[in-house]
Amino acid sequence: MGNILDYLDWRGDLTFEQTPFNQVDNLILACFSYLDLDEIADVKNGNTLSVEELFEIFSGKEKDGEVKAESAFLQNTPILLEKMASSERFRKCKAGGYVNEILFRKAQQFSAVTVELPDGTAYISFRGTDDTIVGWKEDFNLSNGIVPSHRKALEYLEFNGTYMQSMIRLGGHSKGGNLAMYTAMQCDDALQEKILSVYDNDGPGFPEAFFSSEKVEKVLPKVTRIIPEASVIGMLLSHQKDPRIVASTQKGILQHDAFTWEVMGPSFIEKESLTRRAAASDRSLHKWIDHMDERQREHLIGELFSVLEATGAETISQIQDGGLKSLAAMVRQLDKLEPRSKIMVQELIAGIFGSWLELLPLPELDKKRFLP
Repeated sequence: MGNILDYLDWRGDLTFEQTPFNQVDNLILACFSYLDLDEIADVKNGNTLSVEELFEIFSGKEKDGEVKAESAFLQNTPILLEKMASSERFRKCKAGGYVNEILFRKAQQFSAVTVELPDGTAYISFRGTDDTIVGWKEDFNLSNGIVPSHRKALEYLEFNGTYMQSMIRLGGHSKGGNLAMYTAMQCDDALQEKILSVYDNDGPGFPEAFFSSEKVEKVLPKVTRIIPEASVIGMLLSHQKDPRIVASTQKGILQHDAFTWEVMGPSFIEKESLTRRAAASDRSLHKWIDHMDERQREHLIGELFSVLEATGAETISQIQDGGLKSLAAMVRQLDKLEPRSKIMVQELIAGIFGSWLELLPLPELDKKRFLP
């Protein structure tokens, strides 16, 4: 058992001729979009570089300190690029069409890259969010319908996909999976015919009303949805496709990190169902968020993240690493909320952080404040 990095060590010598594109290849390319390529002009404006050429330039900039990764999740992406560049499977793939834009007064980011594969197809990879609290908040805010990132993603597909001769795969992780779904379901008929497959890797869903169009029904057979067994983000809102549930080396919400998903051969190690805590989190999220209007959802999400931000942590990992200190800060902020908000937020935190809370050295009475 291993992860996508191990897969490149084990099976990177196999070309796409020898063994066809699979779900693990999809996750590799979904994570590829997290690379910071802002300073590399040769992957923008119609230019392309092979993965091995890109690694040569990227590693030089990394040594010069021009590339920075703020989170543990992003620190794995340069390693991913290095292993791809060393593999027969990916080294000749060509990357281009890179864009990275800050939208809406820096409230949202849109980034994407296109990878041309030796099998004659192209994979358009939409960047998602990492394990920062800001990133998670952006995922939750997708519950309020269509946002600027959706429109940018559709423009990207229309601009880049219209003139492609190849068949297209769309994919992404987290918010990127949501963007891949949105573009596939909203593009015109001619483009939709060129879409070979769509991969939603632990991405949030959509409000129920989004699924009313005929285009949605047309594209659903092409969709593969993958979530870890303790998924939170991938269970937000409504989905019209049942997921493949995969094992992870992490616990609880830290399973959102795609580098923790377990791989064996050309496939993920699959599980039959969500964990007990993830199922509880799913019930809590749907109980409160699904039945609210936009203003109410926005208020609840703001209250939830005010509690998380009270810890002073920048990432979900840091909240958990803070242990009892993080919990004390969260409780202090919870006590400032109005009674109804407090009940809702407390239940959401129990669902999202249940696995972590169970491990804390707390008296049973204190644990029962959060855990049913």
